[in-house]
Amino acid sequence: MNHQRRLTERICSADDAVALIQDEDSVVCGGFVGAAHPEALTAAVERRFLAEQAPRDLTLVYGAGQGDGKSRGLNHLAHEGLVARVIGGHWNLVPGLGRLAIDNKVQAWNFPQGVICQLLRDIAAGRPGCTTHVGLGTFIDPINSGGKLNDVTTEDLVERIELNGKTWLFYRSFPVNVGLIRATAADPSGNLSMDEEAVIGEVLPIAQAVHNNGGTVIAQVKRLLDKPLPPQQVRVPGILVHRVVIANEGEHDQTFAEELNPSYFSAAADDELLPTFDETAPLGARRLIAARACDELKPGDIANLGIGMPEGIGMEAARRGIYRDFTLTIESGPIGGVPAGGLSFGASSYPNAVIDQPSLFDFYDGGGLDFAALGAAEVDRHGNVNVSRFGQSIAGVGGFVNISQNAGRLVFCGTMTAGGLEISVDDGQLKILKEGSRQKFVEDVQQISFSGELARSLNRDVLFVTERAVFRLMKDGLELIEVAPGIDIDNQILPVMGFRPIISDVHTIRSGIYETDS
Repeated sequence: MNHQRRLTERICSADDAVALIQDEDSVVCGGFVGAAHPEALTAAVERRFLAEQAPRDLTLVYGAGQGDGKSRGLNHLAHEGLVARVIGGHWNLVPGLGRLAIDNKVQAWNFPQGVICQLLRDIAAGRPGCTTHVGLGTFIDPINSGGKLNDVTTEDLVERIELNGKTWLFYRSFPVNVGLIRATAADPSGNLSMDEEAVIGEVLPIAQAVHNNGGTVIAQVKRLLDKPLPPQQVRVPGILVHRVVIANEGEHDQTFAEELNPSYFSAAADDELLPTFDETAPLGARRLIAARACDELKPGDIANLGIGMPEGIGMEAARRGIYRDFTLTIESGPIGGVPAGGLSFGASSYPNAVIDQPSLFDFYDGGGLDFAALGAAEVDRHGNVNVSRFGQSIAGVGGFVNISQNAGRLVFCGTMTAGGLEISVDDGQLKILKEGSRQKFVEDVQQISFSGELARSLNRDVLFVTERAVFRLMKDGLELIEVAPGIDIDNQILPVMGFRPIISDVHTIRSGIYETDS
């Protein structure tokens, strides 16, 4: 049987491919937001379930958040009865699954994104699990909740162990039966390339883990090739692929925001490696915070900037003409270039390289990041940070734990209050026009996504930058070290905090940040 015939026998429709999924299968799905997510396959699973009420009681495993916050991505699988267990890294973009977890309709765990994609390699290799320091001291640590998200989730999937005199977390392996992955093209042998994908993700570990568990790997592709791929361009060998589905129009957009952006897989001239910014943008809270956080960058830094408020640091660096002095990385795999935002987050325009996601997390976990700036929804008196759980809403941690626990220098970015905060800058002075309705500096966070206690024990360099004040994590808690010009500590900082910080030697935040021509 020749290679072309073998591929022909594996080509089928998305509906025929997902018909192979059985009740109670463990399904692992690749992708990052919308990049490299197999939309044709997850949509087909939903169609089958709505028509046949099958498959049922699946275990869903995924690392990065895959969805648009509405109906695409893994939101297709958010039906009671379709899934029974969910082990996920980020939940914010899949609110349907989050509702099932909140309502105790599924068993649910939230583990670090990096751990999940690394665990897939351990499953592929037949190892008992993944041993790592990532997650210690957080809600994922068994001394807290072990990553369990609701009352019906009782099984322990992570445990504390002692090795060489140190404490580690051991995430247990489990079988995976079905792999849903996406690539750009398949050659006559079924080898897969990803030359037009914004990220590589964890497609190879998924395929190897499922294949070695005797399961079924289903690959969505954009097109078929007439000639064999150069061997070095093969991301998943055809020997691991059981079914190939050619996506229909609209089911293989590069991200959930863009049909095709060639800059995500292209090299560039030097003058293209800069983010765009508005010179006339007002000095709002986001820009003020980004400007102060940007002061912490050093030439030669390898850095990661989280989604949301930290994204503004790149724009501020471009304003200052220092953007090329450091290298930005994204946990999805791009190194260098200009990170995209919104539903294209995870992609980078004109990156220097794009590596697979587990390998980049290896780099992060080993201390490869010099600097990271991340968001902070809640901060407490111990320096703990919560980004993952808010009342009846599950956001999840994604790559936050891997990044925050291992970066050499860490800056958390966020306003002092949320919910209607209004400010202005006049003559270099910051004015609070309207205070936000919700305090973000609280006595105790709802869930520990970042452990201040662990960071203090390791003498980590951690700052908390807001529009009006800067705090440093010290051995006894948070110390107020800087205040914006025009701000009074007793009237505009302490009253909006749920605890009293250490106050000893307070300086004024660099005045140039609050000048319109800075």
